[in-house]
Amino acid sequence: MPKIYCIEDDAEIRELILYALKSGGCEAEGYERTADADVENGKPDLILLDIMLPETDGLTYLRQLKSNSRTKGIPVILITAKSSEIDKVIGLDEGADDYITKPFGVMELLSRIRAVLRRSGAVDEDVIRVGPVSVDMSARTAHVGNETVPFTMREFDVLAMLVKHAGKVVTRDMLMSSVWGYDFEGVTRTVDMHIKTIRQKLEQAGVADYITTVRGVGYRVEKDG
Repeated sequence: MPKIYCIEDDAEIRELILYALKSGGCEAEGYERTADADVENGKPDLILLDIMLPETDGLTYLRQLKSNSRTKGIPVILITAKSSEIDKVIGLDEGADDYITKPFGVMELLSRIRAVLRRSGAVDEDVIRVGPVSVDMSARTAHVGNETVPFTMREFDVLAMLVKHAGKVVTRDMLMSSVWGYDFEGVTRTVDMHIKTIRQKLEQAGVADYITTVRGVGYRVEKDG
């Protein structure tokens, strides 16, 4: 279970990230300021670092991490604003392993985290199998037996979310915030239309009734498929 620190001063975003990390099987701790994160003793496997922070900004803190022999090997993913392209370039030049821009989908964030952790050797590639369907989180592909089922980016993220939480109900709100992003202003009909398309593609591959509708709440993939 990888340990991840999230340093983000926006409490709402921080809590959303922590919820997603813990749901994804990670040990996660969140901090509002860099001074609160005891990285040297805590030894996280990865740090999610917002650039715009109070007191010590993210880029300054990144330089401090990379200049310290005890912390320079810890992978860092920067969380940036869309308009801060120069900050992305500076961050990567200073040693950041990746960056993600706000607003972001949680599934994209988790995928980027897994990629960085694999490169650092902290985790292995992961394939989740539930019933006849297997989802390769690293390759972002889904299979029924040996047949690859083509999904769009959003469709894959929705299916992956359901498979990762097999046996549990995933609400429409959870899917909206995780796949489309925490500030997405669309309607739940968007989720329903994606579920409909996913079901059609799975049925064409020979898998029917894989996703169950929990009326008025959301959707569920049964553990036994």
